[in-house]
Amino acid sequence: QVQLQESGPGLVKPSQTLSLTCTVSGGSITANPYFWSWIRQPPGKGLEWIGYISFSGRAYFSPSLKSRASISRDTSKNQFTLQLSSVTPEETAVYFCARDRGTGAAFDTWGQGTLVTVSS
Repeated sequence: QVQLQESGPGLVKPSQTLSLTCTVSGGSITANPYFWSWIRQPPGKGLEWIGYISFSGRAYFSPSLKSRASISRDTSKNQFTLQLSSVTPEETAVYFCARDRGTGAAFDTWGQGTLVTVSS
């Protein structure tokens, strides 16, 4: 059974870079055909997809975040990492990592989520 766990600082200052890591157990992040996403949910608002890294290492982002977001991976640790630069207080949210099979499939596995507060 695949499990995902987010980790990283719970507090980031405005204009700094948010960095979160998702550690995957029970399955490889290089396994075809899986895609590994980051998603966030601000307090009282809906889910927003940020981007993914595929089993082959290809990354793709929401157009609204593309200029500030990056996703990398460490296959030796079975982890993938989100970096989001120049964050603002409005980006305070619970950040989730999740897995899907691509081609429009629903996310089938989620991490528990981690709250990141952007505040000075």
